Amino acid sequence: MTSTSQDNPVGASPSARTRRIRQTAEAVLGYTGFRPGQEAAMQAVAAGRDTLAVLPSGAGKSAVYTVVGALLDGPVLVVSPLIALQRDQVQRLEALGEDAVGRAVVLNSGLSAGDQQAVLDELRDGTVRYCFLAPEQLAKPEVVEAIREAGPALLVVDEAHCVSAWGHDFRPDYLRLGGVVEQLGHPTVLALTATAAPPVRAEIVERLEMRDPEIVVAGFDRPEIRLEVEQHADAHAKHTAVLDRVTGLAGQGTGILYSATRRGTEEFAEALAERGLRAAAYHAGLRKGDREEVQRAFMDGELDVVVATTAFGMGIDRPETRFVVHAEPADSVDSYYQEIGRAGRDGEPATALLVYRQEDLGIRKFFAAGAPGEEELQEVAGLVRAGVEAGMDGVDVTDLREETGRAATPLVRDLNLLEQAGAVVLDHDGTASPAPDAPPPGEAAAAARALAEHHIRVDESRIEMMRGYAETTGCRRQFLLGYFGEQLDEPCGNCDNCSAGLSQQQTTADGDHPFPVDTAVEHAEWGPGVVMRHEEDRVVVLFEEVGYKTLAIEPVLANDLLTERTG
Repeated sequence: MTSTSQDNPVGASPSARTRRIRQTAEAVLGYTGFRPGQEAAMQAVAAGRDTLAVLPSGAGKSAVYTVVGALLDGPVLVVSPLIALQRDQVQRLEALGEDAVGRAVVLNSGLSAGDQQAVLDELRDGTVRYCFLAPEQLAKPEVVEAIREAGPALLVVDEAHCVSAWGHDFRPDYLRLGGVVEQLGHPTVLALTATAAPPVRAEIVERLEMRDPEIVVAGFDRPEIRLEVEQHADAHAKHTAVLDRVTGLAGQGTGILYSATRRGTEEFAEALAERGLRAAAYHAGLRKGDREEVQRAFMDGELDVVVATTAFGMGIDRPETRFVVHAEPADSVDSYYQEIGRAGRDGEPATALLVYRQEDLGIRKFFAAGAPGEEELQEVAGLVRAGVEAGMDGVDVTDLREETGRAATPLVRDLNLLEQAGAVVLDHDGTASPAPDAPPPGEAAAAARALAEHHIRVDESRIEMMRGYAETTGCRRQFLLGYFGEQLDEPCGNCDNCSAGLSQQQTTADGDHPFPVDTAVEHAEWGPGVVMRHEEDRVVVLFEEVGYKTLAIEPVLANDLLTERTG
């Protein structure tokens, strides 16, 4: 039997659902109230509505599926991008007690084939309530079929911004989830994310094939986090300032220092240790056991500061974190918001500091640059097609590396671009094959190259928005919230510019603006876009082709540069 979005609503009436949700939240989680957006999302899911919930970091997104999942008649699948994050969520549910919430398991590549089969068998016989799995698992037909037979009541897509090419952490494996929803009989879908500007929300809904979804946006403001930027012209002075500020902030409690490079994390960690702090570096180049030990020490309060690349990311949840410092700008305001959101999750005051030097933006532009050439894309597409024409079921990515002499990372990037262009299909077993109705390799390469150039333009525009945040003399919180399409009418009073008296109250009410936030517009050169935020006499638009642009209102109006789109 399969479920649909209308099966098994919790309670026959809204009042009955409300009563059962509140009773369960108190019994299971000890909740006597809800954070913004939590109950609205629970209500929608319990009523059988597909739901996109955009809740701030630390706002208890997992509580939504924990509470409703305990009430639904059928297992809950939680698609999560990281094995460590899956493990953490299972441990949290286990701590609540199997009698309270049911059995929770993981299904990922870290399990043996026998253990994976045992999980699927337990799903089918109804002994598992929550199953956490990576999106790659849902590329396996036998897994999808076993889950379909289990009749899932709810499919949760955590970190749902990963499904969107506009999102700051796009992952191709998430693209397949929409088709999987239908294969599973379209159980109720709950998409969760902490950062999703309006275009990202629209793409999440489209990609996951959500039906008439309820969209719950709780607001992005984290007023307990003080926002600061400290500017330096000299690299040595900036380096010293990072160490001085982290040393000072460590007196308030544990924190995170983000650095853009692995070498930077190790150098800062060593220098902080010399100052007497308990500091450790964390980056993807460390052995898995070393990374796990640093994370454990951080979670257990045995470190004053973790110095990390963005590898120290999703699933890091230590509510008592008092500060997040960036030694270089993040690659986007989206990423920056996500990273500083790891501070102050207990609701107590915390600090988010960016120590900024204009030249550091060059690091991010270097990371964003470099579209692959059409020749190499055509070579990869041609080799995949030739292998299958020669009778192979699929071409192994390892064989492609040997044939092309290319490193793994750029080769996988090329295959992902070709997959997005509809030219190849990447299978869970590490093979690639031509997509049905795939265009010839030359056409596929041109389409993939165009996609890569588009991604680079968007990435570069995001970097420019990060520059705007670092260099604004207005209220930083107004800038940050406006980026996500949320207007804050009054300066926040809890950022460095407000404290210095630089911020001024917004003089233009959104209702009086010629292009209100969320307005769909068209530019003569840059094409369609969406208005994201206002800055006194300027407007920020996210264009589909060129990313974020900041336009002065006066010439826009004088020359009819923007027109409102209808339909």
